[in-house]
Amino acid sequence: MIEFISFSSGSCGNCYYIGDGKKGLLIDAGVSARTIRPVLAERGLSFDSFSAILVTHDHLDHIRGLRSFCRMARKPVYATAKLHAALATHSFTKDCIASYRKFLGESVTEIDGFKVRHFEVPHDATQTLGYQIEIDGYRFFIMTDVGRVTDEAVALARECSTVVIESNYDVDMLWGGPYPAELKMRICSGNGHISNDECAEALKRIWHPSLDHIYLCHLSENNNTPQAAYRASSAALAEAMGVAAEELDRLVCLPRTRPSQTFILKQD
Repeated sequence: MIEFISFSSGSCGNCYYIGDGKKGLLIDAGVSARTIRPVLAERGLSFDSFSAILVTHDHLDHIRGLRSFCRMARKPVYATAKLHAALATHSFTKDCIASYRKFLGESVTEIDGFKVRHFEVPHDATQTLGYQIEIDGYRFFIMTDVGRVTDEAVALARECSTVVIESNYDVDMLWGGPYPAELKMRICSGNGHISNDECAEALKRIWHPSLDHIYLCHLSENNNTPQAAYRASSAALAEAMGVAAEELDRLVCLPRTRPSQTFILKQD
């Protein structure tokens, strides 16, 4: 069995689990170890249920809890050399990261039976990574905080049965909202975030018959709603699949500030 949990997904914090209940990986640590420990326990999991933490980038909502994980869970933290150099000087991680630093390989990194492939995406951080993760032949893809969907990302996603992808903002809500013009431009610059419409277009390119699960992540609190994000992506997927949008059962918007249910991606 392969499980997926989102502990938080948005500017308030990001943290995800993928595993089989006995071994797993954590992706980002934007919430504290103390916060997720009781959630893990409720699901029959513990800190022993994951072997390492993968970091996507050095923005605070993705690393705010990393110090607590180093101290409480004592797990290796994987990132590129460039990203680790930034974490080594970041005020939230510089005092804890040295003892737990592990470097991603150039192609595939083997971590406790997982095959982890990283790829770079456009975003205004030191470096931002997406991941394709393979466990027992099952492939999982995650890409959050991305300004533009690259051809490489689409190709890697098309190899996967589960895709987690950002659907950050509704264009009309962003431009009609209260953010200053500079911040609006930063969000939609191609190095900020992707809109619901851009996510939907990407999903039309990613879609293939073995794509069983799609999760929309990192929805904006001020410039989006789950309904708007779901509506855009469901329409695009329905078109790609040749079905009515009402027939879709594989598309889910992840909650921003609370843990999701435990999603079963693959049964034994």
